[in-house]
Amino acid sequence: MALATVTPPWAYTLQLPQDPRGPGIARATLRTVLSVHGMRDLIEDAELLASELVTNAYEHSSGPYSLRLRGAGRNRVRVGVWDSNPEIPEPFVGGVTDVPCPLTERGRGLQLVRECAESWGAYPVGGALPGQGGKVLWVECVWRPDRDWASELR
Repeated sequence: MALATVTPPWAYTLQLPQDPRGPGIARATLRTVLSVHGMRDLIEDAELLASELVTNAYEHSSGPYSLRLRGAGRNRVRVGVWDSNPEIPEPFVGGVTDVPCPLTERGRGLQLVRECAESWGAYPVGGALPGQGGKVLWVECVWRPDRDWASELR
């Protein structure tokens, strides 16, 4: 009997309620999906970025939100998060953001997007019915064995 394999592009969408356990469930789902698709080398970076996006969706929207994972090649995954809040934050609008003070409790997470994601973007979502609008923020993670994060973050 032959085993079925799924090669990119593949996609999974996880609907999350407005619940403080949602970001943890999203991280666990991401780890499982990337593991079963043989993308373990991407888990750490993708989990960090997804955690930032889903936590922001939970904190800055008043309703459900969703995580979408899509294989975009052998060593590439796109992580997208939809929420009902239409405001697109920096750095997703293409502007230059200030580096937050190390002592501040907020604002450093989206700095990680600029530093760790291969690419990122956002687009507004219009809905015909109330509660269907909002935005999608996405990032792409690429695993490169020769990448030295320590030197890039200095």
